[in-house]
Amino acid sequence: MKDIRIAAVVCRCPVGQVKHNLERTRYWALRAGKKGAALVCFPELNLTGYSNREEIAEHAISAHGSEIDALVRLSVDQQIALLVGFAEKAQDGRIFASQMAITPQGRTGVYRKLHLAPPEADQFSPGETLPVFHWSGVRFGIQLCYDAHFPELSTRMAEADADMIFIPHASPRGQAMDKHQSWMRHLPARAFDNGLFVVACNQIGDNENGLVFPGNAVVFSPSGEIIETRLSGNSGMLVADLTADQLRHVRSHRMRYFLPNRRPGIYSHAPTLTDLDE
Repeated sequence: MKDIRIAAVVCRCPVGQVKHNLERTRYWALRAGKKGAALVCFPELNLTGYSNREEIAEHAISAHGSEIDALVRLSVDQQIALLVGFAEKAQDGRIFASQMAITPQGRTGVYRKLHLAPPEADQFSPGETLPVFHWSGVRFGIQLCYDAHFPELSTRMAEADADMIFIPHASPRGQAMDKHQSWMRHLPARAFDNGLFVVACNQIGDNENGLVFPGNAVVFSPSGEIIETRLSGNSGMLVADLTADQLRHVRSHRMRYFLPNRRPGIYSHAPTLTDLDE
């Protein structure tokens, strides 16, 4: 991979206030650009706001709508890649929790959340594809919040040569430190086991739809160690440099890079039950 400076935004995203959220996305993108970031990641469903209630369908937008067109122009004008989230209304009427990658070349790609948390299942449809994006010398995957609890997903992205995984969240309740400690149970493992960077950020504040978010963000190295973290109680932005040397340090070490030694043929077999009671 090539060295890259990334930004991860912690921001308030009130439900249904798309115009407001779009303006805040522009604000943070401009700030990230001034910090020298080549890519800025926003929280899950930052454009439409996050809700697991029926009314989220009323606020869903098209992946080809005017809001996305405005963000494509922003990306091109400012020469910064954007990872933006929204409730996506597909042509067949289904609603997806989606994160769109927008490049300064005007290209777009969409990740649709594959694993829906139980409270989301009545409002959203699960995605059906597992993309890994290649842009400007880096390969990255995207997961959304609940997705991160399924280790196989990160491993499949690593098998597709992902250098990093961005994990935008809309994870409510508690304080920022509480949520950080919760993330520390599984996010470092996704980085460590697969030898890649993990970048996570969360919404903050009252979404005006019954949920309050703690607003934390963190970046893990391919060795599962924290590079940067943000636990402030207000909106803000984390900036981190992800370097090829950090990746190479792990992947060139035969005892620290586990992925090449997987045995997927074994995993496809059903476990053999051995009865020790007889």
